Amino acid sequence: MIMKPDEQASPPDVTAFNPASEELLALVAQQPLFKGMGEHLLELLSDSILEMRFKPGAWIYRQGELANRFYLILEGKVLIESEVRDRGVLPIRTLGPGDDLGWAWLFPPYYMHFSACAVEPTLTIFIYGTRLREKCDANHELGYQLMKRVAEVVVRNLNATQQRLLEHTDPSNL
Repeated sequence: MIMKPDEQASPPDVTAFNPASEELLALVAQQPLFKGMGEHLLELLSDSILEMRFKPGAWIYRQGELANRFYLILEGKVLIESEVRDRGVLPIRTLGPGDDLGWAWLFPPYYMHFSACAVEPTLTIFIYGTRLREKCDANHELGYQLMKRVAEVVVRNLNATQQRLLEHTDPSNL
């Protein structure tokens, strides 16, 4: 279901843990998205990250919601879906450990373009995107490193989405 900006989804069924510790920052540094990023840049994340658990069936975010966060998947699986007019909800892909999701926080107008739902118990690192975007504006090295890495993710996701949509396209409409 596409949400309008003035609508609010019910809060996700999550368990939140304490904000970033040295162990959590070390875990972030091991994730594919952040691997090789300088320690001085990773430390800028310390007040913007925490672990979150999602139960199976819990919505991590919904299409149309305000985009102010993103996630690194540590354990579990997450289904990415898109609601397409006149076609209903289409599953796009399933993500798992090492994947990341929710990049709309970086690009105006800052609304989620897809929905994400945990399909099994899922452990993630939540990163507060709005705060991180402000840090990127203040620290251009951080902004450049993130933009370069996120661009790779966005292109990969765009290709997967395009492939999935082509699978659901009626050839008689071409």
